[in-house]
Amino acid sequence: MIFKHQKGRGNKIHILLNDEYAVTTDENFYCDNYISDGTEISEDEWQELLEKINYKKALNKCADILSRRDHSVKELRDKLLKTVDAQSAQKAIDRYIEAGYLDDEKYCEHLVEYLFETKKYSSSRVKQECFKRGIDREITDRILSEYEIDNISTIIELLSTKYRSKLLNDGGTQKVIASLQRSGFYYSDIKAAFMRLTDYDE
Repeated sequence: MIFKHQKGRGNKIHILLNDEYAVTTDENFYCDNYISDGTEISEDEWQELLEKINYKKALNKCADILSRRDHSVKELRDKLLKTVDAQSAQKAIDRYIEAGYLDDEKYCEHLVEYLFETKKYSSSRVKQECFKRGIDREITDRILSEYEIDNISTIIELLSTKYRSKLLNDGGTQKVIASLQRSGFYYSDIKAAFMRLTDYDE
């Protein structure tokens, strides 16, 4: 196979084999792995180069994704697999774990704190959100065990703030109850919260 390259937009480099497009990389990678145009390369040499290209692409994609917000390992893997192969994705993930930029336990700590303190989710909803992000059950349970969870107090706070105006509308009470249940709160806790605030009659 005859190797050639073409300059693309920005710092992109398009690689051609036998004058047919094969893959795109960047100028830095091409300079570090320079092959002059017209060089004949074997299938093994090409596969080795392609593996390096895909790994670099996976690393760059990791950096881009994690620059936006923290992710669990599962979330990151799912996004990587949309653009890179599974082997390259796993190698990049392993590299980021080793470097300390990807840590499900730390991610879970921050997520649980955010969901409890900011979103005011119930304990069951928080656990569901952690599982949805692929965080190991053992990690999730350990982090949750460190919190003194009082769902009734959380509901009372929500009734006094977020849902206060809605309760004044026609049918507002039932709508608020339904919304709280969708957030993972048990009806028994919702009822207890209402009883502490008002003479709520079921």
